[in-house]
Amino acid sequence: MLTLKLLIFNSILATLSLATPCLALPLSPGDRVKVNIPEGEEFNGIFEVNLNGDLEIPYISPLPVLGLEPEEVQNNLTTVLIDGAFFQPSFLRVNISVVQWAPIVVFVSGATFLPGRVFINELSPGEKTQPPVPVAGQYPPNRYLAAAIRDAGGVTPTADIKNVQLIRNRETRIINMSGVLTGEPFEDVALIAGDRIIVPDSGTMHNDLVRPSQITPTGVKVFLSNLTQPSTSNASSGVGRDATSFPYGARFSQAVVAANCAGGTRGTNAGRKAVLATTEQLTGKTTYIERNVNDILMHSTNDTNNPFLKANDSVVCYDSKVVQFRDIIQTILAPIPILRDLLK
Repeated sequence: MLTLKLLIFNSILATLSLATPCLALPLSPGDRVKVNIPEGEEFNGIFEVNLNGDLEIPYISPLPVLGLEPEEVQNNLTTVLIDGAFFQPSFLRVNISVVQWAPIVVFVSGATFLPGRVFINELSPGEKTQPPVPVAGQYPPNRYLAAAIRDAGGVTPTADIKNVQLIRNRETRIINMSGVLTGEPFEDVALIAGDRIIVPDSGTMHNDLVRPSQITPTGVKVFLSNLTQPSTSNASSGVGRDATSFPYGARFSQAVVAANCAGGTRGTNAGRKAVLATTEQLTGKTTYIERNVNDILMHSTNDTNNPFLKANDSVVCYDSKVVQFRDIIQTILAPIPILRDLLK
């Protein structure tokens, strides 16, 4: 009976070990590691993983380390040194620690705003020029899956973040990243150079994805124009020469307010019109919608009437019919004083 319980317990432990993700970061080209072997000074030093994914340590053949965790590299180096008769097994002690994590290149495709080749964990100017400080245990927060998706522009509102694909060495792994938005734990996988990430497109709009997060844009820039009423210029309307930034998830109505297209005298301004123009980045096709300013603010009930703003959208405000009629009358009457003065 005791033997059966032990077998069951060991089976549970084995299952948990397979289900629990490994938190160690695998090595990639450019990573720098420190090798320390007591009484083995000829093998000690700081070494960089070369483009082939090997460590070039003196007196031994290049040691493959690409995709391996530091502990695995430590065990492999121990085996190589013992098999090469450099040390006796009872006396050999090998320690390998990472002293600098390099930037790496991964490839992101699918439902992101800027798919393509992504360079993550880029070093600061000081780190590029100064030798690495031999401090073990450094943590690179920008060499993980969420950082790569963020650097690819973030996911689009139609992304299926429950089935993100990570392809490494021709093996595909499905990762559920919905915890990024809900606060639940999720597996943020450590990446190595050459990893491929595919974010599937669900074909359905998900409004919960249109807000700032670790895998969505933090904001968008929109061009605003409001030339006459209720203000006489963009400067007095608080509209700058460059695009105005909005938090990701802002809507058409908020751009209308930011452009000072709303407010003022109801009789002249409530009937103003606002146009939202959107240009698709890939096709160059421009679409637009026109809405009454008062309706946008008071009667918008869905995404069609009051859509989310996209990067590089343009919002233009036009005066009401009352103001247009007034301007026409003023144009007609303007020459009268001049003619009267001439006749005098």
